[in-house]
Amino acid sequence: MDQNTSTARGNSNSNAHIRFITTTALMTAVICILAPLSIPIGPVPISLTNLAIYFTMYILDTKRGTIAYLIYLLLGLAGLPIFSNFTGGPQKLFGPTGGYLIGFIPMALITGLVVDRFYKKRILCIIVMEASTWICYLFGSAWLMVSMKITFKAALMAGVIPFIIEDFIKMVLAGIFGPVLRDRLRRFTSLN
Repeated sequence: MDQNTSTARGNSNSNAHIRFITTTALMTAVICILAPLSIPIGPVPISLTNLAIYFTMYILDTKRGTIAYLIYLLLGLAGLPIFSNFTGGPQKLFGPTGGYLIGFIPMALITGLVVDRFYKKRILCIIVMEASTWICYLFGSAWLMVSMKITFKAALMAGVIPFIIEDFIKMVLAGIFGPVLRDRLRRFTSLN
């Protein structure tokens, strides 16, 4: 192997690493911007966090998308006001919505794994987003039940039922526009 080939490989690895860090940081910022925008309707607000995660999984891959969400979660736990209603700190994790914050992790992983392989199969991706969101609902409802000392049925009524339709609309929007964004961004980055 000559020196030019070795240098080209080194530059390629360096560029890939820079792209990994940059795109992950960018999507973390998008989550940080969208997640605090919420409408309080009870112990669990209407939030754009899951929409931001769905789009992140289309734009990035499973690994980078999940890392972006985990960075967002750590920044919020450190006190930055980036959780719903512009709140932050560890008390948010132990409050009524803490289970949803944790539930977004498996939601992101499952959504990402399918989107990575089948992103153009919109119906399949929407079905998987729906299924993974129910996992998030279960985490959230279980913690809501414990933290508010209510029944599981009451937790579902407060933290799931009011959100089913609007969350499904978010999934459909992500399923329609996610593949388009993914293709355009990948085409753009391949030109550079």
